[in-house]
Amino acid sequence: MPALSALVAVLLAVGGVVDALPPRIGTPRVSSPSNNTGAGASADAGSKRSTPPGTASLTQIRNPSFIPNGPLALAKAYSKYGQPLPPDLQAFIDRIHQQAQQKRSTGSVVTTPQQYDVEYLTPVTIGTPGQNLEIDIDTGSSDFWVFSSETPKSQVNGQTCYNPKKSSTAKKLDGATWEIEYGDGSSSSGDVYLDKVKMGGLNFSSQAIEAATRVSDEFTEDTNNDGLMGLAFGLINQVRPQKQKTFFENLQPSLDKPLFTADLKSGAPGHFNFGYIDKNAYTGSITYTPVNSTQGFWMWTSPGYTIGASGKFKSSPIQGIADTGTTLLLLPSSVVTAYYKKVSGAGYDSSNSGYVFPCDATLPSFYVSVGDSARIKIPGQYMSYAPVDSQGQNCFGGMQSDDGIGFSIFGDVFLKAAFVVFDAGKERLGLAAKKLP
Repeated sequence: MPALSALVAVLLAVGGVVDALPPRIGTPRVSSPSNNTGAGASADAGSKRSTPPGTASLTQIRNPSFIPNGPLALAKAYSKYGQPLPPDLQAFIDRIHQQAQQKRSTGSVVTTPQQYDVEYLTPVTIGTPGQNLEIDIDTGSSDFWVFSSETPKSQVNGQTCYNPKKSSTAKKLDGATWEIEYGDGSSSSGDVYLDKVKMGGLNFSSQAIEAATRVSDEFTEDTNNDGLMGLAFGLINQVRPQKQKTFFENLQPSLDKPLFTADLKSGAPGHFNFGYIDKNAYTGSITYTPVNSTQGFWMWTSPGYTIGASGKFKSSPIQGIADTGTTLLLLPSSVVTAYYKKVSGAGYDSSNSGYVFPCDATLPSFYVSVGDSARIKIPGQYMSYAPVDSQGQNCFGGMQSDDGIGFSIFGDVFLKAAFVVFDAGKERLGLAAKKLP
């Protein structure tokens, strides 16, 4: 099957929806230097902030090519976790591929923003002198791979490439290779270098950088994304013959606390903080829940859910992972069905392989329970992900089924409604409410 994002431009041409987006905004926030941390090179100039030594705060930047598309976001989740696409979703992708072939046969070239992109990226500096890249921070994987000078030029489409030959601190890790395969049959692979990495003022002098020597079309088409930094557990790192530690794992001895926090936003850049918890970033108290890291993920269990402010709590344990690299909220079918029964005009649409509803429908809030008594409110408007037609009449739901994946995924639809603590020291996840836009 062809890579999904390579088909997106055609989707736009045959009736997709294009929204005007603001330019990139935000810069990294830099902490004071401490041990293995530093104040940052010239790329960080002007972005310093008073944070304690052994900590750092980063502000994301907007990806100007991001345009949301529901079915493709759902397909990305299946592909990421190596699961075959459900028949309806496969049919959607095949249909778009057929349209792509028809466009090519007429000689038409579509140069439009890609709907498969991530919405926000994070600046990272690699090597000496520093090479500045913009990457996707992904708590659902554990590899730090980037476009490189070893990536064939035909597979580079505007990305900034890391060049180890231009870094005096780069050292090739002899015999080390990596390969990441996706559920749609595409893959990326390469070799490995050890080099200095700086992110928001935190430095590590010998981080494993997975330099791509081959990338799949979906990454080539993602023109503004220079790579991916995985912050799950190193157990699922793909480097062979010896797995490599993630950037966060390497940083932990130098951090004040072995944790990081994610404060994602709706329609605005969010923050990743390392080594400390910003008490001004949330309301009330943080509720902690154990993490099961045996599969390498930030996996936790919610005891149940509530639909609507006046709804009754439904005791129904939901085991899933906190994943900043997945857009949607993917839950058991029974939960999804129960939610959309409360939405007038909602129903499963096989042509879009998911639940859709009139874009002007009133959507109830959805509450995810944490621990014995806490809960996170997802506002109803977050459940409307993107229009599925050019008229903007029907919208794709931000909550969809996790059938076939093997676990639920608490993706960005959920995470941007909460302040989240990823505590590696105690292997737990902390969740708190926060002020929402």
